[in-house]
Amino acid sequence: MTRKKHHFLAWTIWFLSSLFMFYKYAIEVSPSVMTTHLMSEFHIDGAQLGNLAACYFYAYLLIQIPAGLLVDRFGPRRVTTIAIAICAFGTIVFANSSILFLAQLGRFLSGFGAAFAALNCLKLTANWFPSNRFALMAGLMMTLGMLGAVAGQAPLSAFINSMSWRQALFIIGVAGLVLAAIFWLVVRDQSKYHLAPINLMPKNSNLWESVRSVFKNKQSWLLSIYSGFAFAPLTVFGGLWGVPYIAETFQVDKTHAAQVVSLIFIGFAVGAPLWGWFSDFIGNRKKVMYVGTSISTIAFCFILYAPLSLWSLNILMFLFGFFASTFLICFSMIRETNAPAVAATAIGFMNAFDALLAAFSDPLTGKFLDLAWDGKTVEGARIFSVVAYKWTLTTVPIYLIAAVVLLFFIKETHCKHIYPSTMP
Repeated sequence: MTRKKHHFLAWTIWFLSSLFMFYKYAIEVSPSVMTTHLMSEFHIDGAQLGNLAACYFYAYLLIQIPAGLLVDRFGPRRVTTIAIAICAFGTIVFANSSILFLAQLGRFLSGFGAAFAALNCLKLTANWFPSNRFALMAGLMMTLGMLGAVAGQAPLSAFINSMSWRQALFIIGVAGLVLAAIFWLVVRDQSKYHLAPINLMPKNSNLWESVRSVFKNKQSWLLSIYSGFAFAPLTVFGGLWGVPYIAETFQVDKTHAAQVVSLIFIGFAVGAPLWGWFSDFIGNRKKVMYVGTSISTIAFCFILYAPLSLWSLNILMFLFGFFASTFLICFSMIRETNAPAVAATAIGFMNAFDALLAAFSDPLTGKFLDLAWDGKTVEGARIFSVVAYKWTLTTVPIYLIAAVVLLFFIKETHCKHIYPSTMP
């Protein structure tokens, strides 16, 4: 293979991996534009809706570390092909569910498969691109992922309006099966030109020792907890409760509200590669994360508590997503503080905390909304007041403040590999 063909293949593999991220996020946030449909269809309240959405994260949480081990041991190609197919099949099950249990099972299967998306892409990025481009490539990966979240908002809402939520999700599920087939045919695990020690985990290695090396690293814990608190607001607000909140507060329809919420993910998509490149450029990770997480906290407080016009709300939504995207730098940091052979395991460990906070927060938010519900319904679906939303969504700035505090205890890597045995 010539260098030119190798370069083209590297970018093709990265694109297909990032396309799985696009797919994952579109499915992840899809309940936000179907809240009334789902509550009416399955006769459920806010807490039950939150639990239904969170079934995705329950699976995501349970499989994250095993997913990292599987990718490290058997390689991204074969493992991720199966994962994409499971994610797509879960979406089809959800689309055809006639009872709540089947809907929950479908969401669970989708989350199970989606759990492999980020760590697969980051592993393949490490295997096909130079290490000094990792943060930028990770940012570009999240750009495509966030565009998937955008697609799961207003475009999906319009798609549902033109047919039904079941038909729309069925089509999305079939598209996932096609992606799985293409992934298997095109992707290869390792570049022959890659000189860094990022190969697969040795087959005779002890899996428990690999896990323990990540668990024993204090920085793995701090970075993962920070990641969970910093990213949970996007799943709580952008992934489920933001659309009904905007619709109720500003008296707009769900499609318009979804367009507003989409600006969070557009801001994230713009910011992710920019902040990754900028942290590489200045040789510092924490400063960028401090500034970004702090400003995103302030932006969300204005969104929730300040009297706003729709125009100013749009700007604040974009800024919230733009600065919240600095959290993604922690993926580069956890890679820099763990051995290359356990890169996917470490990333899976971090993703588990993202899923844990999301799985906990969605039903908790729904429960709080149920407690503040004033009895209003439309076509069998509960309608929550603006005051109820403002009171309940206070958890979001609390999470972001906790993330800022945790940054004080995280060690700066200066964009270099610092393995646990050599860390000060």
